[in-house]
Amino acid sequence: MRLSTVILPIYRWAEGRRVWEGAEELGFHAAYTYDHLSWRSFRDGPWFGAIPTLTAAAAVTRRMRLGTLVTSPNFRHPVTLAKELISLDDISGGRVTLGIGAGGTGFDATALGQEPWTPRERADRLAEFVPLLDRLLTEDTVSYEGDFYSAHEARNIPGCAQRPRLPFAVAATGPRGLRLAARYGQGWVTTGDPTLYEEGTPEQSVQALRGQMEKLGAACEALGRDVSGLDKILLTGFTPDRGRPLESLDAFVDFAGRHQELGFTEIVLHWPIPDSDFAADEKVFEQIATGAPAQLA
Repeated sequence: MRLSTVILPIYRWAEGRRVWEGAEELGFHAAYTYDHLSWRSFRDGPWFGAIPTLTAAAAVTRRMRLGTLVTSPNFRHPVTLAKELISLDDISGGRVTLGIGAGGTGFDATALGQEPWTPRERADRLAEFVPLLDRLLTEDTVSYEGDFYSAHEARNIPGCAQRPRLPFAVAATGPRGLRLAARYGQGWVTTGDPTLYEEGTPEQSVQALRGQMEKLGAACEALGRDVSGLDKILLTGFTPDRGRPLESLDAFVDFAGRHQELGFTEIVLHWPIPDSDFAADEKVFEQIATGAPAQLA
């Protein structure tokens, strides 16, 4: 079981640098950030770009992996994203993981002036976005004409520092997304069942996650792939447990142990943000970061 954190891009770099360096000092396996133009209650406050933030973080860390949770087609194009990712992977010395998903109906969905896409439209775009991005990150020159995206002799030399490309962690719960995770992913990401967040129980959440894990296994089996070869990543904070796992080291170990039994290999905690949904006692957070991995080994 690996323990990682997600640091929202809300900090001016003079402060943000200390946060990212602190995450590495605490021993986190990876530190991710959200790839949005703005997000929920943070919309009217500082919110910086994911790729520049990760580039800066790459320059002040050495061991910790870095990545997005998650990037989506809502405002990204595979050709330009590939160029940025190749650059970031080089700067970081091959420490980048791309979390990628279909996106939602939040601020990203309308910031460029378009109408929000339906769930089917988002799935259609992701189904084209991921294979094209896979090609762009593994081939020197790519030409492609699709329903939503095009590339004309797009050059991507020298490619990723990681070979054949940086890993994808595909966020998915539906059948089409799970098939993409099974075919292209080195990891799979879930936040649980969103319908249970308000009135569900932790027990119901575990059962729902077990069902998602079974569907992922079936998607892998259909492609002749061993599901054990995928990392299974749980982004916390969106299950009925809410902030309770961060109330104490014992509470977290209990929470993480139940999910480890389901097959999860990585749990991601939000870096504490006072006066928000992600508020947590910083001393307890540090205790969890430094003490929990040994108890979950």
